[in-house]
Amino acid sequence: MLNGEVMSVIFIVGGARSGKSTFAETKAKEYSEKVLYIATAVITDEAMADRVKRHTAQRPGTWDTLEMYRNFETLVDKAEFTKAEVVLLDCITTLIGNFMVDSKLNFDTCSLEEVDKLENMITEEVFSLIRVCKANNKKLIIVSNETGMGLVPPYFMGNYFRDISGRLNNKIGTAADHMYMIFSGIPIKLKHKGEMIKWPQDF
Repeated sequence: MLNGEVMSVIFIVGGARSGKSTFAETKAKEYSEKVLYIATAVITDEAMADRVKRHTAQRPGTWDTLEMYRNFETLVDKAEFTKAEVVLLDCITTLIGNFMVDSKLNFDTCSLEEVDKLENMITEEVFSLIRVCKANNKKLIIVSNETGMGLVPPYFMGNYFRDISGRLNNKIGTAADHMYMIFSGIPIKLKHKGEMIKWPQDF
């Protein structure tokens, strides 16, 4: 049975292998046994297949899983969504990468307008998930990578990926009710029930 506030957005961000997925799954278990796991990964090689296998093995067998990264408005027609109390999406950065590949853009030569259009499409898709969960009273947990603390990618696609990820993380963090940053397996709460650090007026 779901405990605490019903509909809320919990945003969990961290670096690669930081433990963010494990923390997100632990939070989901705390909230309810009725969890829908939305996996955004597309298996493209053996390494990705191994990652998916490891993630699947650590999740409870009673959870439902949907493999999707777009068309979230269609969730209302799916039995897995209807019976769930908690929806866990893992992860945003994989979702972004999928959209970038689907776009067929040549990021070395495409215009900034085309990149902006793609970013707007991705942002709208993510926020359609938030809206559908709010409209159906589902607690939503979103996992994402922090991509802005490493080296600047030496190629256009990597730069666009990093920038889109950073801006989208910013928007999700603003919309979230609760937010955690994971450092080497240690969660740090950044936001609770809409409370967050207020920047000075002249920032």
